[in-house]
Parts: sequence; structure tokens; C-alpha cells
Amino acid sequence: MNEPRIRFDDGAAYERMMGAWSRIAGAAFLDWLAPRAGQRWVDVGCGNGAFTELIVERCAPASVDGVDPSDAQLAYARTRKAGAVARFRAGDAMALPYGDDTFDVASMALVLFFVPDPAKGVAEMARVVAPGGLVSAYSWDMLGGGFPLHAMQAEMRALGASPPRPPSLEASRSEAMHALWTDAGLTDVAVTSIEAVRTFDDFDDWWTTSRHSPSTAATLAAMAPGDVERLRARMQASMPAAPNGTIAATARANAIRGRVPR
Repeated sequence: MNEPRIRFDDGAAYERMMGAWSRIAGAAFLDWLAPRAGQRWVDVGCGNGAFTELIVERCAPASVDGVDPSDAQLAYARTRKAGAVARFRAGDAMALPYGDDTFDVASMALVLFFVPDPAKGVAEMARVVAPGGLVSAYSWDMLGGGFPLHAMQAEMRALGASPPRPPSLEASRSEAMHALWTDAGLTDVAVTSIEAVRTFDDFDDWWTTSRHSPSTAATLAAMAPGDVERLRARMQASMPAAPNGTIAATARANAIRGRVPR
């Protein structure tokens, strides 16, 4: 079976699955980052604007720009309340459409492992941030089992399916992130781990949400119906419900920050 690509062409589907996860991890990330109010932000790989909206809600920014290669994701982002404040435009993380020293803070939310050349992506964030400004990111710990759908994808592979992988998995490791930041000449580099817990109404809620994720949808559509049912049964058996029927799912992200030298 050919491994399908991860496609971000449905902002609403992304919101139900990864947008909600991004906000949970993103809130903890912003608490750790502790940015000052009144700063100029760029959200690199903003997707459907889930993290951009957190910046607007929690950080009192002077301005926010979101940049992403997906027109469908950007269209969804512009429908958010944050769209009244944030500016969204198409662009490549490895060639940001901004001049030098344009921003005070640059962030990548769950994006670094999707950048084909992560070093170039970090260098571009450093370029567009003014001296003394912050360059930051958080990424699911893809190689350490931190991705919210890690267990589901492992079961899919056990059934012979090949769920897609981001192109730069190694960049999600905290050690690799630290090296990327220091190699880019950033100073005061710090890393941390973020635990995220999300509660679903019941297993059906988790299953419906997870099967429509960009990381699973195309693969599930290509699987035999019997294998899909086996997958569902295996996942339900591995995820015990609370007495009220809810399901608590966990994930883990690695986060990093550094400053552009003055």
C-alpha cells in the first residue's frame, strides 16, 4: 500500500482534531514562554489559526501575522474572531515573505517536523525577528510517542497500513531542537516538555474525531472495511472509559525558545 501524504485541505476537520489539541498544548506553551504584551508576532505555519487565536486572546499583541502554504487552512483562519486582528497570508516557512527584523516574536506551533529543511525554517524565523526578540516552537514528540495518534498509527501499521509521516521527524526531539536553535546563532536557549490531556465525551467521540485527522483519514479510506473494524475494536480495548463514559487521551510536546542576539 502506498503511503499517502498528509494533506491540510480541510480547516474544519483540522479544527476538530488537531486544532483542539494545539490549543491545549499552546496554552501551556504560552504560559512557559511568558511573552510581554504589545509585541509584534508571526505565527509560522499558522494552519487554520488555532494557535494564532490563542496569541490574540492571551498575549495582547501589537500585531499578529499568520503565514501558511495551505489556502484552505488560511480561509478557515480568516473566519475566526482573531481574523479581526491577525493578518493571514500564503507563504513558505523556508522563505518567509517578510523583511529582516519585522517582528518581536516568531513561533511555530506543531509545524517544525513538517518543514523539509528545519534548519532553514529556524534561520528564517531568526531573520525576521528583531535583535532581542524571541524565536520559539512546540512540536509533538513524534519519536518519543508524544503524538496524540501515536497508538492508533501503531495499530494501523500492525494491520499492514502505512499512515503518513512528516518529513522531518528527527526535528521533534528536544535535543535536535536545541541544536537547531544554537546552530542558528540564537542565545538563552531553553527547552521544556508539555503534557496535554484532552477529554472526549466517549469512545465514539474520540474515534470519529481521530479518524478524520489529516494524519489518518486517507489511510483509513484505503484500508479494507474489516481492518478498519479491527482497528476500532483494538483502540476501544486499549482506552478504558471513566465511570461517566468519558475518555481521557494524552499527548506530549517538546517546546523551545531562544533570543536573537542584540
